[in-house]
Amino acid sequence: MPSPIRVLVIDDSALIRKFLSTILDEAEGIEVVGVAPDPLIARDKIKALNPDVLTLDVEMPRMDGLTFLRNLMRLRPMPVLMVSSLTENGAKVTMEALELGAVDFVTKPKMDVLHSLQDYKEELVTKVRAAAQAKVRALVKAPSASHSADAIIPAASRKMFKTTDKIIAIGASTGGTEAIKEVLLGLPPDTPGVVIAQHIPAKFSATFAERMNRQTGLVVKEAEDGDHVIPGHVFIAPGDKHLLLVRNGARYECKLDEGPPVNRHCPSVDVLFRSVVQAAGSNAVAALLTGMGVDGAKGLLELKEVGVHTIAQDEKTSVVWGMPGQAVKIGGASKVLSLPKIPKALIEAIVETS
Repeated sequence: MPSPIRVLVIDDSALIRKFLSTILDEAEGIEVVGVAPDPLIARDKIKALNPDVLTLDVEMPRMDGLTFLRNLMRLRPMPVLMVSSLTENGAKVTMEALELGAVDFVTKPKMDVLHSLQDYKEELVTKVRAAAQAKVRALVKAPSASHSADAIIPAASRKMFKTTDKIIAIGASTGGTEAIKEVLLGLPPDTPGVVIAQHIPAKFSATFAERMNRQTGLVVKEAEDGDHVIPGHVFIAPGDKHLLLVRNGARYECKLDEGPPVNRHCPSVDVLFRSVVQAAGSNAVAALLTGMGVDGAKGLLELKEVGVHTIAQDEKTSVVWGMPGQAVKIGGASKVLSLPKIPKALIEAIVETS
């Protein structure tokens, strides 16, 4: 029988510490080995208890979560799941934490919303298990009905368009915010329009888009209905809506859909990829990056089947090799590449199809 995942819960609220500890202790294969009210006590407990995963509050006394995380990832890299408030500052700090090497994040539990308790339990347990398997880097809902993309965009006859307009489609989940940044940093300013579905809560997608806009040489924004997808621009799906690529005459546009989660996610990568099949056909190239689960794998296969050059991130450079791994398993990837090689490969594929 495998050893349980050993978790240390770090939060300045005794109520939150108790709440998180109870959920995790009740989950099969997880053991809370300790709790800490601040990073200084946590530092000693990490040395004494040697946990496999930390849950870390973003905002704490004596030492803020970012400073602690920065020191931790420099001196003793280990899987960290951030616990963040649904505020503008909480979103900003969480994005910084992911840059520093945190595996993923969950929002702070709302103790007064009992109807969402099962959703929260499932998300927390699933992300702790994924974190335990994640590759970390050092610094130098009640379960939703499982829908397919058919719930948002039915499969249609595959149409090929005679056009020189190209599209890049990208999907990602766990570890994806940093992977997306690396890809965007490697793309030239005149790159074809880019559409992205990243699994992320609604309060965080706009912050993520703004951050990418500041840090890359491209114009990056959270997608809105009717946005024209043009060269040098990147459109990131809002955290609570599906993003679809549609054709309006000679132009590509963004369309948002508030339909049900697909593969338990909204936005869904499968939905985005199927819309790209129907709107752009072989005029697209696509990449499926690091992520937990299977969302995007079938969509990548659908793209490949209409002649799209498809890329899956390799296992070595993925934080979690779930989504790209499944795509490789079902034959959806034309190539399997390390993250640093993906930007160049996307541009080369665009040139080849021109």
